[in-house]
Amino acid sequence: MKILITGSNGMLGHDLIDVLKDKHELILTTSKSLDITNKDKVIEFISEKNPDVVINSAAYTDVDGCEENQDIAYAVNGEGVRNLALGCSKIDCPLVHVSTDYVFDGTARDPITEDGEIGPISVYGKSKLMGEEAILDILDKFFIIRTAWLYGINGGNFPKTMLELAKNHSEITVVYDEVGTPTYTPDLAYGISQLIETDYYGIYHLTNSGSCSWCEFARYIFEVADADVKVIPVTASEFARPAPRPHYSVLENKKWVDNGFEPLRDYKEAAKEYIELIR
Repeated sequence: MKILITGSNGMLGHDLIDVLKDKHELILTTSKSLDITNKDKVIEFISEKNPDVVINSAAYTDVDGCEENQDIAYAVNGEGVRNLALGCSKIDCPLVHVSTDYVFDGTARDPITEDGEIGPISVYGKSKLMGEEAILDILDKFFIIRTAWLYGINGGNFPKTMLELAKNHSEITVVYDEVGTPTYTPDLAYGISQLIETDYYGIYHLTNSGSCSWCEFARYIFEVADADVKVIPVTASEFARPAPRPHYSVLENKKWVDNGFEPLRDYKEAAKEYIELIR
């Protein structure tokens, strides 16, 4: 297949390239080569390249930055996605869009299925929901993939930050009342590579298996890295940040499993592989 990837220089973009390059023809774009907020340019570009599928891994993902730069957040995560959907609609091409657990409000007590009640509490979540709604409004052929707590080789992320802090700190405070699923971008990229071989369109939740709090994740990271660091649990309210986060956003990968795909491996197994790679 001929696959157009936006945000190809991002953390997930790098892993999509690694997973797809041997089997498919890739058209790679960055914000410099394709500004997804430019509607006319996006439609023209997609029409000219005529891909078999578009994978959108471009996004404004700085959650706190979105609170302070709302116009940019809605332009990239909302209007930009609408523009890609319009371009795909013109050539009857499926769109794969990477969304987020932040479209939920965090009040759930059990893993959230794809039809769970939506209710973003941050500008980031609201802007990502705007993108989802644009796709639903425009396209029939789409894969909206909600994922969570991404980390990988090619970008800043929580495990990397923890290991950096461990070099100069014997104690670190970490939030314990936010629970989700750390997800390794190579595993997510592999899942996407499987989905695009099908016509099982719709909304998917796709994360590694299992769940933890940020505090539990930090402790596991230090355990694997054999770092002698004491993790002190704090509440999200004590750890003041501009954007509110969902307290519970574990995603149940129901549609993924119902369609016959194997669950992604446990987050601990994936994190162990990552930590051993970067140490």
